[in-house]
Amino acid sequence: MSARSVLAALPPGKFEVTPLVVSRQGQWLPPSDTARALENGHAESGGESLLRRVGSVQGYDLVFPLLHGPNGEDGTIQGLLTLAGLPFVGSGVLGSAASMDKVMTKQVLSSAGIPQVEYRLATRRQWKSTPDAVRDLASELGLPLFVKPANLGSSVGISKVRSEAELDTALDLAFSLDRRVILEAMTPGKPRELEVGILGNDAPIASPVGELRFDADFYDYATKYTEGEATMHIPAQVPPELAEQVRQYALTAFRVLDCAGLARIDFFYVESSGQLYLNEVNTMPGFTTTSMYPKLWEAAGLSYAELVTRLIELGLEER
Repeated sequence: MSARSVLAALPPGKFEVTPLVVSRQGQWLPPSDTARALENGHAESGGESLLRRVGSVQGYDLVFPLLHGPNGEDGTIQGLLTLAGLPFVGSGVLGSAASMDKVMTKQVLSSAGIPQVEYRLATRRQWKSTPDAVRDLASELGLPLFVKPANLGSSVGISKVRSEAELDTALDLAFSLDRRVILEAMTPGKPRELEVGILGNDAPIASPVGELRFDADFYDYATKYTEGEATMHIPAQVPPELAEQVRQYALTAFRVLDCAGLARIDFFYVESSGQLYLNEVNTMPGFTTTSMYPKLWEAAGLSYAELVTRLIELGLEER
C-alpha cells in the first residue's frame, strides 16, 4: 500500500521509476510479477535471489526501500545496498539496526536522558533454561505489563499481561518470534499516544505533534490495520510547551540513533502527571497517503508529492 501511494505521487516528468517487489522468500520479482503483486497486494514466489540480482542495478541513482520490519527496516537491506554502492532513502545500517531493536533503542536513548518506561530484557535461552528467573523479571515490574519481541514491528507478537496466568503464554508467543524479548512496565492510567515526524539528515526538522486515539486496550495489530479503529488528530490538543518538548526529545532521539531521511517517533503522555515517555522510533513508518507520517507533514504545509520528492533528495545527499 505504501509503495502504491509513493508510485502514484512521484512526478513523472522528474523521475524515471522502476518498481520492484521482493517476495517473502527474498526473491526479486520480474516486471510482470512485480506489477501483479502491486495490483493485488500479494507476491507469489518466483524470480531470482535478491543477493544475485543486486549487483545488476549499478545504473540506478537511488533505491526507495518501502520495507517494514525484519530484513527491511533493521539494517540488513541497508547494508546490502551500501555494499552494492546504491544510495537509498532512510537511515543507514547503524540507525536502522539501533532503532529496530527495542532494547538497544532504550539503552541509547537512556544515555541521552530521554524518559522511557521501566523495562527488562529476557532471552530465549533464559526462558528455556531458567524460566523462573524470567518470571522474576516480570515480578520486578509488576502487573499489568507488556511482553514484546525486541525486533518486530506492527505490534506483532505483543501481549498485554494482566495476571500471572497470562505471563507464560505471552512469553511463549514472543519467544517464538524472537530470541530477545522485552518486558515493559505499564504507564499509569491510559496514556495518550503522541506522534511526531522527523525529516532530514544531519540537520533534521520536526513536524507538528499528532495524537492517535482508539478504544482498544492497546494499539495492537488489528487496531492498527483495521479501518476506523483508530483516529488521528493533528495537531494534538496538548499545551504548546509539551508539544515542543515532544519535538525536542524526538530530534534528540533521531540524532543519537544516527537516523537519516525520515522517522516517526511515538510517545506516551500521562496527562494526570504531565509525564512523557518515548515509546519507539520507526525509521520506515507507514507511508500511504492516509498514514500518520505524511499527514503530520501535510499539516506542516508539505504535500505528499513534495514529501516524497524531498526524501529522494535527502537520499542522494552526501552524509
